[in-house]
Amino acid sequence: MRLRNVLAATAVAAGVLATAVPAAAQPGAQPRHPGQHQPSWRLVHTGGGQFRGLAAVSSRVAWVAGVGGVVMRTTDGGRDWQTVSPPNAAELEFRDIEATDAYHAVALSIGPGEASRILVTDDGGAHWTTAFRNTDPDAFYDCTAFYDRWHGLAMSDPVDGRFRILSTADGGHHWRLLPAAGMPPAQTGEAGFAASGTCLVTIGRTAFLASGGGTVSRVYRSDDLGRHWRYAGTSVPSSASAGIFSLAFHDPRHGVAVGGDFANPDAAPNAEAITADGGRSWTGVDGPGQYRSGAAFLNRHTVLAVGPTGSDVSTDGGRSWTRFDDGSFDAVQCAHGSCWASGVDGRIAVLDR
Repeated sequence: MRLRNVLAATAVAAGVLATAVPAAAQPGAQPRHPGQHQPSWRLVHTGGGQFRGLAAVSSRVAWVAGVGGVVMRTTDGGRDWQTVSPPNAAELEFRDIEATDAYHAVALSIGPGEASRILVTDDGGAHWTTAFRNTDPDAFYDCTAFYDRWHGLAMSDPVDGRFRILSTADGGHHWRLLPAAGMPPAQTGEAGFAASGTCLVTIGRTAFLASGGGTVSRVYRSDDLGRHWRYAGTSVPSSASAGIFSLAFHDPRHGVAVGGDFANPDAAPNAEAITADGGRSWTGVDGPGQYRSGAAFLNRHTVLAVGPTGSDVSTDGGRSWTRFDDGSFDAVQCAHGSCWASGVDGRIAVLDR
């Protein structure tokens, strides 16, 4: 999302596939009950800075990236963190990081023009290479996502009326701009939200892109490595500061979309939606009821959502939610049965169940 909205968020914490399905009458976030077993976050790092970029690799390995060009990683489950920031990156604001192991990571910094960059390391952050530096003043990159170790995409807010997509086939070392003709026209004001690195996600050979800012919040789908996209409208409210902020999929058919309004994080009615047909249609649910910037599946039925006002869990695939933590997080990711969260004040946590 453009810089004015990005800064506000930080301060606060080829055609249509289908139309939106009206919001279902589902319960929203439920209060915690004494004696009811709930997951909990165990903080493994606190301090200065804000980490919206998060890559969960395993129960032992995770990377975070954030303001001031800071990148950190752990290889022992969060007991120790190594600062492995790229040199001369203090002016950059990382909003996404993707990693396949303890050594290979791709970090995205956001902003207009040359502030949008992609950096890559193959040696655990000892050395970094600037793989992409945006030179178009109209482009603003929000998120990256990888299908596997080698193939990935990066997305920019619309340029000349269409979302812009970059593609890599060598682990992020080289990027090429895909033809704009494969992307449907964007709505006026439509954009992505660089809130947790999950406005663009992949599952199998399919990629999904989330939007807000326009008349309707949309989810775009590509089945050919980003060359062609179709979209479905959702019932998630959309405005200059509202829309879908995060997507999460358990498999190519079952997914959730969470969001809200970052300018009003305490109230977000109908700001979640679920799909059971690979994003061809979306059913609105009440959701947590507050703005959520990140979501992740732990397993087929269990989904986590985080935001500046707390964390919620769903055990029915996103249909109903229960609040289990009141602390602030921006991003959440799960890998191989382990879940990590990161956010403001250098907060990084591991999920205990």
